[in-house]
Amino acid sequence: MIKQRKSSLIFLLKLVLIFVIFFSLIIFPKQVFEASLRGLNAWWTIVFPALLPFFIMSEILVALGIVQFLGVLLEPIMRPVFRLPGTGAFVLAVGYTSGAPISSIVTADLRKKHLLTRNEAERIICFTNNASPLFMFGAVAVGMFNSPEIGVIIAVSHYLANILLGVCLRFRAPRKYGMHYNSQKLGFKKALQALLDSQIPNKKPLGKILGDAIRNSVNNLTQIGGFIILFSVIIELLNLFNVIGLISVCLTFLLNPLLMVDHQLAKGIASGFVEMTIGSKLIAESPSPLHIKVAAVSLILGWSGLSIHAQAISMLATTDIRFYPFVIARFFHGIMAALITLLIYNPAVSVISKYDSLLYWEYSTLGIIYYSCGIFVLIIVLFLSLSLLLSLIKRIRPILHLLFH
Repeated sequence: MIKQRKSSLIFLLKLVLIFVIFFSLIIFPKQVFEASLRGLNAWWTIVFPALLPFFIMSEILVALGIVQFLGVLLEPIMRPVFRLPGTGAFVLAVGYTSGAPISSIVTADLRKKHLLTRNEAERIICFTNNASPLFMFGAVAVGMFNSPEIGVIIAVSHYLANILLGVCLRFRAPRKYGMHYNSQKLGFKKALQALLDSQIPNKKPLGKILGDAIRNSVNNLTQIGGFIILFSVIIELLNLFNVIGLISVCLTFLLNPLLMVDHQLAKGIASGFVEMTIGSKLIAESPSPLHIKVAAVSLILGWSGLSIHAQAISMLATTDIRFYPFVIARFFHGIMAALITLLIYNPAVSVISKYDSLLYWEYSTLGIIYYSCGIFVLIIVLFLSLSLLLSLIKRIRPILHLLFH
């Protein structure tokens, strides 16, 4: 009975919220139209060209069985560090080079193909959701702060916090997903066999695979564009009803004595709770000290914003992956990234200032895509090297034991 009342109350709250938004669209048509255009422009000029290549390539690589191939090779590094199968390395590499919500899409796809268990999928999605390099280096560092050095500090804090989160989440895995794995089932030959076995049920020609990859990628990006436009409108309505302003006053009252947070910075954090692009812009315009502003940006990039959360929910809706661990992880990711930023800011500035000439390369969409592809290949090569080294050590350990004992 109590459960039924609770469900009815939640339904009524949803209904009221929808009606409030609907009538707000009628009351403020001009502001809604302008907010929609801003969301559309952000999607078309930044998100679509930056993510489309990665969406297409991830679809093709999964269809060709490359994930299974990498899964066998990368088992020796993923299992001890994260207590995840080697297939998780593909999600990690894509998530750390192309940004949200592609990790949600790839994770959902691997779960549907039973290449990840529910526990593994829930854990890996928690620490592979990242802001894209295009956003951190281009939009935030150069476009908002006019300083490429800031992009390095934000990216290091962002990625390091997520890696630490992934290591912490390994303790949520069952004990059987520990340090031990069967090295006899690993190696290049076994990986190649896994690749060939994955193609037995998949007899699609390459043209069909490419066509499906493009169609699915465009559909997913169109859905993401809808979320970006919707949340651009929602944050405009929150500003019109002064909800953001009230939250900003509360944040200023709570944080000003400790961190010297002014009203503009608090407004940026409140806005970033909903949509991180608008929040980052408001924070950059704040008169607060630079290190506080950078930490605030790291906070909202780690949280990702309700817009990214909604996109992830839509991608996971067709699976059994629970969403609440993702939300909790985003909260801790934001806190950890902000703390790391405050800790490394001064040392990082002194080091980066000696090599600042290396940072001024082409901060364009094409340049960031080249950069992201390079990092993707670098992560895979690094993981393969570590995996092969650990596998070799595991195999020769018995021989060394016999020689020296």
